[in-house]
Amino acid sequence: MIILGIETSCDETAAAVVDNGTAILSSVVSSQIEIHSRYGGVVPELASRKHIEAIVTVVREAIKTSGIEPGRVDAIAVTRGPGLIGCLLVGFSYAKAYAFGLGIPWTGVNHLEGHILSVFLEPDPPPFPFISLLASGGHTGIYFVTSHTSMELLGQTRDDAAGEAFDKVAKMLGLGYPGGSIIGKLAEKGDPGKINFPRTYLDKSGFDFSFSGIKTSVSRFIQTHSDKYKEMIPDIVAGFQESVVDVLSYKLLLAAKEKRCKHISIVGGVAANQRLREKVKKDAGLSGIKVHIPSSSLCGDNAAMIAAAGYYNLINGGMQDLSLDVFSRAL
Repeated sequence: MIILGIETSCDETAAAVVDNGTAILSSVVSSQIEIHSRYGGVVPELASRKHIEAIVTVVREAIKTSGIEPGRVDAIAVTRGPGLIGCLLVGFSYAKAYAFGLGIPWTGVNHLEGHILSVFLEPDPPPFPFISLLASGGHTGIYFVTSHTSMELLGQTRDDAAGEAFDKVAKMLGLGYPGGSIIGKLAEKGDPGKINFPRTYLDKSGFDFSFSGIKTSVSRFIQTHSDKYKEMIPDIVAGFQESVVDVLSYKLLLAAKEKRCKHISIVGGVAANQRLREKVKKDAGLSGIKVHIPSSSLCGDNAAMIAAAGYYNLINGGMQDLSLDVFSRAL
């Protein structure tokens, strides 16, 4: 089954062609980072307009580079939510019209499920059941995954997402946007043990997160060292990153032990963070747990993961009608 995936939940216009939920024939992503960086974050109205401008070109490029004819597409999968409503509507409306025009089935995909299933686009996916940490700019949660279509949320952030905290700390320090990649590179030059920011575990036996406190701690440190903090930025971001990574790794491994899973995954934009990858692999190795992380190109928002999730939706009877609408928050 050849599926055309379309993703427009935030600030990337993406399209991909995937065969049987595993083989990526093409994947095209048009990023808006340059547009939003001047504002220090995504401006929803601008993002929606740019999706409208880009979507036709991006879909055509995905079809062209896949090596198939448009008529060979068997089904369409498109992000339904969560995300920015205006952005979601661009891709969702386009996908429904495309499917209607070709007379083929289509399905709306939960963006978070797409991230979780991104590991199945890699050569060595985890067997079921496994624990997945989804960490991105908008969401942070731990899931118990028992099938391609069954995922139980064990815990999630009560305030800022991990990626959001990275972006806000980067903005405080005047480092630019997106904060995750900037902080990750700059932290390599700093000493993670020089500034000991607090670890917010909340209930150490539970799986919820909170990242607003670490963000506030960084802000207070900047205020109390206003005369010299700029020369300390590498150490500040290294200490901040270490605090976030410690909590993410602890909660992920705790969930794996409680559910007796020998396989875990990290997905979402924050999964591209090199320090997080190193920490989780080290901690998991001590417990004999195997770690699965998609390649960096599949960590950020992309349409290949949407096509993969759509494939499993469709083979399990998930075809949907044209009356379906988008949603902004996780259902």
